[in-house]
Amino acid sequence: MHNTPSQSRRRFLQSLLQGCGAGVLLPHMESLLADETKDTGASNRSLPPVPGILSVTLRKRGKESAAPATTGQTEWNASETAIIICDMWADHPCKLAAQRVDRMAPRMNQVISKARDHGVAIIHAPSGGIELYEDTPFRQRIKAAKYSKPPVPLQNWCYLNPEKEPPLPVDDTVQRSSESSLRGCDDPIADYKKNTDRHEHPAIKIVGYDVISANGQEIFNFLEQEQRKNIVIMGVHTNMCVLGRPFGIRQMRYLDKNVVLCRDLTDALYDPRDHPYVSHARGTEMIIEHIERHWCPSILGKDLTKVIPGSNNPDS
Repeated sequence: MHNTPSQSRRRFLQSLLQGCGAGVLLPHMESLLADETKDTGASNRSLPPVPGILSVTLRKRGKESAAPATTGQTEWNASETAIIICDMWADHPCKLAAQRVDRMAPRMNQVISKARDHGVAIIHAPSGGIELYEDTPFRQRIKAAKYSKPPVPLQNWCYLNPEKEPPLPVDDTVQRSSESSLRGCDDPIADYKKNTDRHEHPAIKIVGYDVISANGQEIFNFLEQEQRKNIVIMGVHTNMCVLGRPFGIRQMRYLDKNVVLCRDLTDALYDPRDHPYVSHARGTEMIIEHIERHWCPSILGKDLTKVIPGSNNPDS
């Protein structure tokens, strides 16, 4: 295995220290070695860029409501790709929504685990629960990212934009609980539970070089520092946080990122008792179609789990 220049220099300093004894150069050498170790620690805050190319199938639609879906292949460098996991909480005020997250989380973990192995960066964004991770290296790593000025102002919430999209195809405005602003919940009785667990779902592992943030500026800093231009958003809920958060699809489009939705790892907050009176599954599909028409293409999670054979060789 070849050593990097910094590794070679560090080994050279260590060999000098071992051979110097108690000479006058020893304190100076110790200082140099300490600086080397400190610099290495700083570089290790980031995921090492490695070779490997993902072959991704993009699905998109024309803006006309009757326009069929079309698909096309493209290639992304894994080292230029990041996954943002939106609001996959351990619990949710809407219990049917929580049950769907329970069902989705193990599959999501399989996808991000394989993507991580190929060099894709993983950003966990359990909004409202970030303070639960404040003392972890996953928070410290993203907070240490170098500041980058965004090309447009970052918004705390990106609302429906009538200049770019019509109203959503489902009605998610109905509140059935007098105790909260919870909308779109399809529980028979929307009995709002306060203080639900905002940790990320335990089936989704936060490890290695992963980072944790729901702050738009922090996430933008990290993406720019790590040169991650291909952004995959997965999680919940498709019609709300996935679109509207300061790291969501609308904001990423405003930032001119190459953003896509992972359509098989998302779910809507929609109640079939409301317009257009379709099943919950169909309601989620309709929102995905809306995103494919007006905001960005979608992909399947499996596209993130493997690279083109040979593309990850050191001489690629």
